Amino acid sequence: MFNNLTDKLNSALKVLKGQGKITEINVAETLKEVRRALLEADVNFKTAKEFTLNVKKKALGQNVLTTINPGQLMVKIVKDELTQLMGGNSEGINLSGTTSVILMSGLQGSGKTTFSGKLSKYLKNKKSKNPLLVACDVYRPAAIEQLKVLGDQLGIEVFFNIEEKNPVKIAKESVKYAKQTGKNTVIIDTAGRLAIDDQMMIEIREIYDAVNPQETLFVVDSMTGQDAVNTAKAFNDILNFDGVVLTKLDGDTRGGAALSIKSVVNKPIKFIGTGEKMDAIDVFHPQRMADRILGMGDIVSLVEKAQDVYDEKQARILSKKIAKSQFGLDDFLDQIKKIKQMGDIKDMVGMIPGASKALGDTEIDNDSFKHIEALIYSMTPKERSNPKIIDVSRKKRISKGSGLDVQELNKLLKQFDQMAKMMKMMQGGGASKMMQMMKGMK
Repeated sequence: MFNNLTDKLNSALKVLKGQGKITEINVAETLKEVRRALLEADVNFKTAKEFTLNVKKKALGQNVLTTINPGQLMVKIVKDELTQLMGGNSEGINLSGTTSVILMSGLQGSGKTTFSGKLSKYLKNKKSKNPLLVACDVYRPAAIEQLKVLGDQLGIEVFFNIEEKNPVKIAKESVKYAKQTGKNTVIIDTAGRLAIDDQMMIEIREIYDAVNPQETLFVVDSMTGQDAVNTAKAFNDILNFDGVVLTKLDGDTRGGAALSIKSVVNKPIKFIGTGEKMDAIDVFHPQRMADRILGMGDIVSLVEKAQDVYDEKQARILSKKIAKSQFGLDDFLDQIKKIKQMGDIKDMVGMIPGASKALGDTEIDNDSFKHIEALIYSMTPKERSNPKIIDVSRKKRISKGSGLDVQELNKLLKQFDQMAKMMKMMQGGGASKMMQMMKGMK
């Protein structure tokens, strides 16, 4: 996420990060590079220009040239400005009223239907809501079926009417049905087009007027960059929507939409989509995103994801096992499962400060653990609980069962041994020794 922008901004600020002498001239040169980085990230030209002017004004106003750590202060000012550029504070979704109506809008292919499913799961699990998904896309043949499949997968009811071709009527009927059946949240998935046209805009406005939604969200593919911002402006002129949803942010290496959209349409980014899974949805936090863009990670979001999948009682049991050196490969396998439940692996690595930089161009995907799982599943319960008994003959059998070379098994056992030692060091407070050990492990 935003890899190109992160690299370029860090490169631009590198000169000022030390404690050496900083002049008004090299501040100006650095900000010139920052503006170039923003423009290459497909940020709106006016937005990029205003951003650098604001940073310069604050930098010189706070006497950056004479502070003890001028470079660090410059990085903080850039981070604060990035935070403000993306909205300042996170804004939640409006769920007021006995039956909250949420209207989804956007172009075809932006991810409206998938996000509607994600949002329904989020509201059900995180907000204890009883949502109803509504299929109002009567033009795309597979749209209703797609929403039905998602609803079945999530255990959430989907309202549709194959006979009715008027989406305004379907929307009105769905709200009435929701009130009759005790559904307290209605998520209406509307039709999109490949480009903005009058018919689409008239239709979405008619649906809006008919159901009077508490929340209207504009869903946009973040990878379309400046086009996403222009589309948002066109929709906002008609709908005056409440917030933006940026989908496919996990594949966006530039970041132009995320950085420009708030300043152009003056509407907050409320949610982001970070993967294909139904739980790959996050509330948008401008400050956390600014940290990530500058390579500072996002530990708070990482901890929140961990809390969703980790049980406190299980954690205490695991802690005791580590302390007694009883942590086995079966425990390791369980931890892998929990990590995979937390979401996209690459996205989580980006939340660890400095991890992306340390790994460089190393590719990480969600299949990274497959060979490890194959090796562990090929072991007996006794071998998993006590890997030290795995001798040459056992290694041959495990290798054959997993379809992997013995070298792969040796590598796993060595890394597992190092990891077990590191975990024990963490409990014993040996942080410096642990860091040295980590340097030897990619």
